[in-house]
Amino acid sequence: MPDELLERLRRFQTDAFPQQRSLFRHLVDEGQHPLTLFIGCSDSRLVPYLLTGAGPGELFLVRNVGAFVPPYDQSQGFHGTAAAIEFAVLTLQVRRIIVCGHSHCGAIRALYGEVPAAAQNLARWLDLGCEAVLPVAEQGAEVLRRTEQRAIVLQLERLMDYPMVREQVDARALTLHGWHYVIEDGEVHVFDVSVGAFVPASRADNAGTGPYRVFDEDAGLDASGVPAG
Repeated sequence: MPDELLERLRRFQTDAFPQQRSLFRHLVDEGQHPLTLFIGCSDSRLVPYLLTGAGPGELFLVRNVGAFVPPYDQSQGFHGTAAAIEFAVLTLQVRRIIVCGHSHCGAIRALYGEVPAAAQNLARWLDLGCEAVLPVAEQGAEVLRRTEQRAIVLQLERLMDYPMVREQVDARALTLHGWHYVIEDGEVHVFDVSVGAFVPASRADNAGTGPYRVFDEDAGLDASGVPAG
């Protein structure tokens, strides 16, 4: 039987790569300079390049179960996501960080259920989403949707515990964005701190403002993004 993966690799080299040969050459000669760190769930239905229309060199990608951000203090042990955040902010000097969760997330559903006994690493990892769990007896679609969105905001807040992130946010050199991708609708809902809710991109006036904003006299917002006064 033909090796499907091998055939795909060959098609990339013979069909796709030649169309972008000069771009890849430029990215090798000049290095990568992505402006966006995209922290997304590992779910196969979430495809960052399709959502954003980005091309090679534009996104620095981190994927993990649930799109979770581990604590900066290493209380959950060393983790590649924390290292990637530091590298993206300190070395690549990205200008925005997106945390993107999605509908029908298995990680969020698992917060309300049981994890296989053999999945010890998964069980510990899911602790990073526990604060988003709602105190309800039954987990219907609405509860799961709200938990998915609460988990996204929780990760944005946790990002602010990273000193290099907070420093760049305070300096207005970095913005944080929370996205909830509704798979069945093909639409991303962005977290708008000014209204305290996720807003469909088709009706939003920004790509998400995160839980923190530097004081803006014109908008009348304080450092937390809450309307002043």
